[in-house]
Amino acid sequence: MAEIYVNIRSNRFFESEEIVLIQINGLQEMEQLGLLLGQTAKGGNVLILSGDLGAGKTTLSKSIAKGLGIQQMIKSPTYTLIREYDEGRLPFYHMDVYRIDGDVEGMGLEEYFEGDGLCVVEWGELLTELPEDYLHLTIHKVADEEDKREMAFKAHGKLATDWLAKVKAVGKFHE
Repeated sequence: MAEIYVNIRSNRFFESEEIVLIQINGLQEMEQLGLLLGQTAKGGNVLILSGDLGAGKTTLSKSIAKGLGIQQMIKSPTYTLIREYDEGRLPFYHMDVYRIDGDVEGMGLEEYFEGDGLCVVEWGELLTELPEDYLHLTIHKVADEEDKREMAFKAHGKLATDWLAKVKAVGKFHE
C-alpha cells in the first residue's frame, strides 16, 4: 500500500468520542485515502460524506470503489440517488442525497444501511435520519490552496470506530 503523506492528529473531546483530522495535499493523496478506506471497509460500514461543492466527495467515492476492487466506471448518483456496484469484494452502494429534501422515509435507505455492503452517502448530513452506526467525514477546502483539503473523521458506533481504528493502523500517515 502506498504511503499517504498527510498530517494526522487526534483530538479526544470525550472518552468515547474522537475526531481525527487529516490534511490532504493533492489529488493523489485523496485517491490514496479513498483506496485505503475501500481496502479496510467491512460489510455494514456506512460513510457519510459532507463538504462544499467541489470539495472532492465524488473523487473520494471513486477511489473507495477502486479500493473495493471495482473496476467499472463510477458515476455520480446525483440524479439517480443510488448506484449499486456488485463486482468488488463487497457490494458498494453509492448515494447522493443532495437533490432530495432530506426526508427519505419510504425510500428504503435503511435496507442499504443495514445490509452487507459499504454505503457511501454524499451530502448525508442532509438526511433527517442517520443510521445508528456510521463514519462521518467532512471535507473542507483550504482557502487559497486549490489542491489542499482538511478532513475531519468522526465515528458513531462500534463498526465505524473499528473502521477508523483500522484506517489509522493500516495507513502510513506522517505526523
